[in-house]
Amino acid sequence: MTLTLLLDLDDTLLNTNLPAFMPAYFQSLADHVCGHVPSEKFLRALIGGVNQMNENEDPRKTLRHVFDSYFYPELGISSGELVDVLEDFYDNVFPSLRSYTTPVSGAPEFVEWALASGFQVAIATDPLFPRKATYHRLRWADFQPDQFGLISTFENFHFTKAHPAYYAEALGTMGWDDGPVVMAGNDPHRDILPARKLGLKTFHVGGETASNSDREAGSGSLADLRQWLESANPSVFEPAFKSRDATAAILSSTLAILPKFFSSLNQDDCRQEPARGDWAMNEIVCHLRDTEREVHAVQVDLMLEKDDAFIPRPETSVWASEREYLNEDVMMAAENFISARMDVLNKIKNQPEEIWNRRVRHAIFGPSNFSEVLSFAADHDRLHLQQAWKTMQSLTRGRVQSA
Repeated sequence: MTLTLLLDLDDTLLNTNLPAFMPAYFQSLADHVCGHVPSEKFLRALIGGVNQMNENEDPRKTLRHVFDSYFYPELGISSGELVDVLEDFYDNVFPSLRSYTTPVSGAPEFVEWALASGFQVAIATDPLFPRKATYHRLRWADFQPDQFGLISTFENFHFTKAHPAYYAEALGTMGWDDGPVVMAGNDPHRDILPARKLGLKTFHVGGETASNSDREAGSGSLADLRQWLESANPSVFEPAFKSRDATAAILSSTLAILPKFFSSLNQDDCRQEPARGDWAMNEIVCHLRDTEREVHAVQVDLMLEKDDAFIPRPETSVWASEREYLNEDVMMAAENFISARMDVLNKIKNQPEEIWNRRVRHAIFGPSNFSEVLSFAADHDRLHLQQAWKTMQSLTRGRVQSA
C-alpha cells in the first residue's frame, strides 16, 4: 500500500522567512520592470493579481490565467510586452533572493528516506509562483525537481491552498490512488485546515510536538514526522472523503484534472483501448458527460425539488457500446461534461444545511440523504479519474517504447 506524502515547501523544507522574502521579491520584480511599467502601478497590479488567485474557485481557469486576466489589463499592456522581461527576471535576478533563505536541516535526508520507503512524494507548495521560481526554491532547499511526482505551480493548478479543492486537484493529478495520504506543512490555515476538510491526515511541521498516538493530526519537527509515519500501520492514514467540503472539492477539482489527462494525446490516442476490455479515453470522457447530464443533474434537481424524493440510478455500463463513444470527439465531450458539471456545482453552491440533510430514497442504496448521494457522485469521479490516469500512463509508455 503506497503512502502519498504531500509536503509544503516554504518554511517546511526551506527556511524562507516569508515576511522578509515576499517584500524583497515583489520589490525586486518591480525594479526589474520599471523601464516598462511604473513600480507603484506594477506593485498594485501584482498584489491584486495574487488576491484574485487566492479567491479563485473556477476549476476551468488555471491560476496563471486568473492572474494574467487581472494583471495585464490593470497595467494597460499586453502580456507579450513583458514576457521576455519576466523570463529574464526569473532566470537571472530571482536566484539572488536565495540569500533570504536557508535549507532546513535534515530535510534532504527526510525526503530521501520517504522516497526509499516507497512513498509517493509531492511538493504541495502554494501555486502562487511561476514554475521557474518554484524550481529555484527547491534547489535552494537542496532538492532537484525531478525527485518529486508532482510540484504545484500557477501554470498547472487552478486553486490555491486556501481551498480543499487544491488538495483534491493534487491527489487527482497523481491518479487518485486509493492508499493512505498525509499532508505536512507549517501553516495551519493553508496546509492543515483545508487538507483536513478534504479528509486527509495532517502533520503540523513546527508545531508543538504531539503524542505519537495522535493519528488524526500530528505535529513537531521533520524528525518527529518520520517517527510518526514509521510507528503506525499506513492504513491509519487513509483519507475519508465523505464530508460536504470533501464532496464539493472533488466534484469541482475533476474539471481541473480531467483535461490534464488527454491534453497531450491526439484523437487516435483517445480512441485507443490500453488493453482488451479497457475503456479508451474517449469512452471515459463520454461516460462522465452522459452520467453528469442524465444521472447526477437529474438527481440534484429531484433532491432540490422536495423532501424524500425517489432517486433513480439507470444502468450506464452499456452506454459506451450502445452510443459508440469511440466515434465521438473527446474535446467536445469534455466541454459538454464541464458545462453540465458547472450547472450542478452552481445549483449546490451555498445550499443550507437542511438541504444537505434532506432525506431521499435511492434506487440502489435505499434510505439516504442529499449529502450522501452527492458523495456517490464524487466517488464516481474518483473511480473514472483513476481509470483515465492509468489509460494516459499506458499510452505514454507505449509512445516511449515505440520511439
